[in-house]
Amino acid sequence: FDLMMKIEDFYQRSGLTQAGAAKLLGLTQPRLNVLLKGKIQLFSLDALVNIASRAGLNVRLVVKKAA
Repeated sequence: FDLMMKIEDFYQRSGLTQAGAAKLLGLTQPRLNVLLKGKIQLFSLDALVNIASRAGLNVRLVVKKAA
């Protein structure tokens, strides 16, 4: 969920149109719109990491033992 929020924050701060941002992120505009509507379940973790990378974000996965 945090990853999706960071991508959305990138879009909001970019000043780009959805079409422009989608092109930069390697998506179609309708696909970016789905992501911005919070339908994260329609994206694989791998896809979200790739989108975030194209947005210039560094992604780090941390795995911890359950308490």
